[in-house]
Amino acid sequence: MRHPFRVSSATRALRVGALAALLVALGACATVRQDQVGVKRTLGRVDQKPIPPGAQLVIPGAQSVLRVPVSTVNREVRLDLPSQEGLNIGAEISILYRIRPEAAPRLLETAGRGYEEVLILPVFRSAAADVSARYMAKDLHSGERVAIERAIQQTMARALDARGIVVEGVLLKAIRLPAGLAQAVEQKLEAEQRAEQMRFVLDRERQEAERKRIEAEGTRDAQRIIGQGLTPLVIQFQSIQAFRELGSSPNAKVIVTDGRTPYFLGQETSTGASAAPAAPVFRGGRPTGPTAGTGAVP
Repeated sequence: MRHPFRVSSATRALRVGALAALLVALGACATVRQDQVGVKRTLGRVDQKPIPPGAQLVIPGAQSVLRVPVSTVNREVRLDLPSQEGLNIGAEISILYRIRPEAAPRLLETAGRGYEEVLILPVFRSAAADVSARYMAKDLHSGERVAIERAIQQTMARALDARGIVVEGVLLKAIRLPAGLAQAVEQKLEAEQRAEQMRFVLDRERQEAERKRIEAEGTRDAQRIIGQGLTPLVIQFQSIQAFRELGSSPNAKVIVTDGRTPYFLGQETSTGASAAPAAPVFRGGRPTGPTAGTGAVP
């Protein structure tokens, strides 16, 4: 009688064959991610037609798929940059680059899978040293920093564009100056800031002085115009108006006048001294005193 849980040799062989077939099928399938491009290699020869993202069938043992990233790659590099003074300045720099999909087969054929070490980094080191040697060390901490980054990027692009490598940017992230030079640069920047602040203060004072001068000229011109318009008739009319306003007030008041104007006027005596004429005094709106008739309010 056959045991119900005993597996026959034929069934075992069938299972082994199915497993082997599954492994072969899995080995014959290669997957390319969406941020990559595939390049098929058959017996060591690279196919010139790139493979788009997705699953691809290959012959196990004879074919393989090389994957090349086509998205932006950030490679960070630390190196010493020479300056125009002959100093070595430590720098941490990021290189942003990508591979054009259609150029991936040719790039693998000429530079291999280590194209970054073979092409990109040597070109970058040469371009960075060549550009930084044109600038002073202090320029790496000033507005020239952007110009240095752009110059390195353009130099790399001229050498790598024909290989299908697009240099998107070069970023100077960290600059380490020698201790003595860093202190001197900081002192110079502080002095420039103080000088800029002083120029601002001087400009502000000049503007304030100009404002005061214009205001004084306006006051002078206004007084000149008013003075030209104060004729004797105008003054007499204003005096009459002032007498009327004072006389119409119900409050008790004392007005000292010579009868012509509402202010005290002196006159020259025979000895040349200035003496005040007798003036009327108004009380309750009516004149009193020795010359009361001369200062009556109409």
